[in-house]
Amino acid sequence: MRRARELLAFCCLVLSTTGRPSRDFCAQTLNSDVKPGFPKTINPNDSAVLKAARHSVERFNNCTNDIFLFKESHISRALVQIVKGLKYMLDMEIGRTSCKKTQHPSLDNCDFQTNHTLQRTFSCYSEVWVIPWLQRFKVPVLHCQ
Repeated sequence: MRRARELLAFCCLVLSTTGRPSRDFCAQTLNSDVKPGFPKTINPNDSAVLKAARHSVERFNNCTNDIFLFKESHISRALVQIVKGLKYMLDMEIGRTSCKKTQHPSLDNCDFQTNHTLQRTFSCYSEVWVIPWLQRFKVPVLHCQ
């Protein structure tokens, strides 16, 4: 636990000196049972999990040639692991929206397809690597079926 607190303090120090602090990261308190290197179950409704899921969906949308955008509909399981940053491991469902890719709307304003013939969902497993002090997100793993 001491190393986790030292890592959090170091990250906040780096962020405060770069002038681009992330309030979400510096405000969170690590639970005493979080150990660096060991995945821990986290609430699927946690704001950081939702942000990681959105990055996964954005990658999915960029990798497909579907006319419509997809967005996350349900996160069934979420794990977080302290590595060089944070790695989120997510099991989620994504669904086709009524928004076309060419419109480039915010996914928050997109409703799921109501046309039964156009409805489509995928079950996905995703790993999202978050490096808060660099404000970077990477999605090295994304499997949908």
